[in-house]
Amino acid sequence: MDEINLSTTMANELLEGHYARKLSDQDVQKLKDQDSRLVSDYQSRKLEQEAKKNWDLFYKRNSNHFFKDRHWTRREFEELLNNSESVEPGRLCRKMFEVGCGVGNLIYPLLEEGSDMFIYACDISHSAIELLKSNPMYSDSAVKAFQCDITTDDVFDVIPTNSLDIITLIFVLSSIHPDNFEKTLRNLFKLLKPGGVFLFRDYGLYDMAQLRFKPGHKIADNFYMRQDGTRSYYFSEERLGQLLASVGLEVHTNCYVQRRTVNRKDGIDVPRVFVQAKCSKPAG
Repeated sequence: MDEINLSTTMANELLEGHYARKLSDQDVQKLKDQDSRLVSDYQSRKLEQEAKKNWDLFYKRNSNHFFKDRHWTRREFEELLNNSESVEPGRLCRKMFEVGCGVGNLIYPLLEEGSDMFIYACDISHSAIELLKSNPMYSDSAVKAFQCDITTDDVFDVIPTNSLDIITLIFVLSSIHPDNFEKTLRNLFKLLKPGGVFLFRDYGLYDMAQLRFKPGHKIADNFYMRQDGTRSYYFSEERLGQLLASVGLEVHTNCYVQRRTVNRKDGIDVPRVFVQAKCSKPAG
């Protein structure tokens, strides 16, 4: 299908803010079809109430076999590299917090490479935390993993305010209801030290995964229900920038990252769109 330039009217209806890729006629029709049957208000409320349950079921079903280890994070975020060439035992001087840690697909590659940070790690799923702690590399001297709903104030029972050097929020905010975006980001802002760094990556507007949703799965603008009851939001660069700035973060970079998922054996070549940002808490 040839790509087309959308008319001004269509742009106003379908393209909120900036976007990374043009839409074909077929893509536009898919987005229109999604609006033909939305998730009911009752079902939407139920998904919110059962968010923890659905993620627990996800990890009980998939264990630690679903997500791949994120070895790419140090390439994308040099802030995760060690401050010094060698790391002495007991000399963990920086503190990092991974929100939505799952089974440890980010933190264990860091530990394997000799991270110089003490890492807090939380997830809404108790099952995920238990799987993370069962890894032979888990050590209380380097990691403190705990179950927590980051949209609540429970995190402050574990981590003091103004205490963290780095926070990572990678493919997590999209799983939270948009009504709780600002609350989540404000909590994380409070945890950062002045001058602390906030690293973000998530699904971008009109990623192929968004276009694949069928009627009956759309909850609200750019917010969808998966078959297993988990949810996914797709961010525009503009929307993300507004959110980050609204809680007081200084935004240094905020951009789309375009990749392709290729599986030649199965004949799959899928364009992917992500959003990535680096921010900091004002030092003054």
